[in-house]
Amino acid sequence: MNGIGSSKSSGGGLADRLKRMDAHSSVSDDFLIRTAQGAILSVLTVLAIAYFTYSEYIFNFAHTVKDTVHINATAPAGLQVEFDVTLPKIPCALLSIDAADPSGQPQSLHIDTHHRVWKHRLDENGRPKGKRSRFEFGNTMTKDVDHEKEVMDKYGHLVIEEEDVDAAREMRDSEVECGPCYGAGEEGECCNTCDDIKRAYRRAGWQVKDIEKMPVCYHQAASVDEENEGCNVHGIVALSTGGGNLHLAPNREMEKFGTHKQFSFIDMLLNTFESFNVSHTVNMLHFGEEIPGNSGSQLDGQVRNIKDAYGMYQYYITIVPTMYKFLDGRVTETNQFHVTEHMRHVNPGSGRGLPGVFFFYEFSPLHVVFEESRRGWTHFFTGVCAAVGGVFTVMGIFDRIIFGAGKGGGIGGQSSGGFGSLG
Repeated sequence: MNGIGSSKSSGGGLADRLKRMDAHSSVSDDFLIRTAQGAILSVLTVLAIAYFTYSEYIFNFAHTVKDTVHINATAPAGLQVEFDVTLPKIPCALLSIDAADPSGQPQSLHIDTHHRVWKHRLDENGRPKGKRSRFEFGNTMTKDVDHEKEVMDKYGHLVIEEEDVDAAREMRDSEVECGPCYGAGEEGECCNTCDDIKRAYRRAGWQVKDIEKMPVCYHQAASVDEENEGCNVHGIVALSTGGGNLHLAPNREMEKFGTHKQFSFIDMLLNTFESFNVSHTVNMLHFGEEIPGNSGSQLDGQVRNIKDAYGMYQYYITIVPTMYKFLDGRVTETNQFHVTEHMRHVNPGSGRGLPGVFFFYEFSPLHVVFEESRRGWTHFFTGVCAAVGGVFTVMGIFDRIIFGAGKGGGIGGQSSGGFGSLG
């Protein structure tokens, strides 16, 4: 009997010791005083907790982007340039698109099945003329006439007559994925336009006669047929990562290259002193894929009106290699850039440049990395606990102040029932 009593006494002592450690002692309902202000504070407490919980959820599960900058230890693998430039006062027949390295030597635009350049004639009002290549629309063109007219109207702003639809379809269907350069191109290079062939032959230093007999040059328009017209140039090209320039320059040498029409002394003199209006609009200029938060570039949609008839408009572009790491593990490598502009007058016959639009570029030694992240569940629950505890504490203080003031007892008065159970 003594053993059993001793056991009970020992058990009771342990329970009593545990009770003394209770930091959340409850108050009997008999001692609670329920008031209207306590009920109002209780409702405000629930609303405040709901608001802070929602805020914590948004804060902890929203994607945040951390950016870091470091020295680029490796050379970029390649540079892809997507551009769209409109020159409303230069006929397409006189406009050449070329690239050069820092020493001034021509560099290839790497025209292939993925990189192409197109020129489109514009009338006096800036509306496109002629027909677009099927590659500009992708490979999903159907044979339905109405659909072709709808696509042409949407992307080319062209008004297509019924009798022209068959001709347009025939022209696009006759296009090949990669046209031949007749020996002048680099390995894998494609020549799908007459300008591509001229560019390849000029880069190789070759001469060719009667280039207009080549199939892609059959319908090449002459500048006399494009009087008072403009030109839109757009495409995707691959350039050297060692720096250089991409330029759009008007001259008659490109038009007469490979034809039986040779320059006379008078032609050379007139060509030297011929003036051009190189006013232009940069519709788009990108050096890689777009990344979140950086849609478009600072030059997109910019208009430059050039009054100098011998003007060489120069864009000096510093390209910053950029990596964007998505939350799901995807990685996008692209380029950002910043640009400065300069208008330069070119004296005719000086040999110090040509009128035109020049994009000079070089790579920055810096490399930028953007990385998405979010705080997650641990931070969320920690924030919710802090918010709930803080709201109950503050509301309890208000309850005591209001109740004490109503009873004339000050802050030390008894609390109302709304928060009395908190101890």
